[in-house]
Amino acid sequence: MNDLAIQINRDIKLKIMTVGVDKTPVIVIDDFAIDTHDIIAHACAHAEFKALDNTYYPGIRAPLPKNYVINVLQAIYQDICHIYNIPQHLQLKPQEAYFSLITTAATELNLLQRMPHFDTSRPFYFAILHYLNNDKHGNTGLFRHKPTGLDKIETHNVEYYLTSAQRFIDNNGESAQEYCIRSNEHFELYQQIEYKPNRLVIYPGQLLHSIIISPENDIDPNPKTGRLTANVFIEFT
Repeated sequence: MNDLAIQINRDIKLKIMTVGVDKTPVIVIDDFAIDTHDIIAHACAHAEFKALDNTYYPGIRAPLPKNYVINVLQAIYQDICHIYNIPQHLQLKPQEAYFSLITTAATELNLLQRMPHFDTSRPFYFAILHYLNNDKHGNTGLFRHKPTGLDKIETHNVEYYLTSAQRFIDNNGESAQEYCIRSNEHFELYQQIEYKPNRLVIYPGQLLHSIIISPENDIDPNPKTGRLTANVFIEFT
């Protein structure tokens, strides 16, 4: 079933949010696909979800159909290049592409899963997030690290951030056994990107972020009712 494709809405309009100290662009596209029924049906009937060992994602994932990924990238490639000023000599290389469902109870989270995270400190790595299911689900939250004031972890400050974060934990103890869904002594929640069905969001992997989990709506292994998203990660190298 890797030939499953989606039809992109030709009338899509990009909204650019500027976030954080550096006014980093985040692209938001509503009504991205003409219809998401087929991709959701594929997740429900054909996707083989499982926990992955090489990720801190608090749930299960399944490979996305190849043609879906191609359709998405063809629709947004030029906009990403323009908005983020991608050097012309760099080439887009897909990294990972998954359906995702949150399944981990708060009591089972490890320390890193209880904190906002960044995907990478490299400059041209992007997360593409397609909200799929129609039910109300948790937003994507953007966070600032209070001790350093950083909301974007880059190559030149990654060691400073990691050292400062560890020092805070050493001095103040580990965070509570819960999802990070609000500001606390260590991190400030400064922006939320609302979960909206058929909304596509694109943001640099350097941004500190976390899912604003609603335990009653989001922790659910059923792709018909859970917080089903399509996640595509790309890098220009």
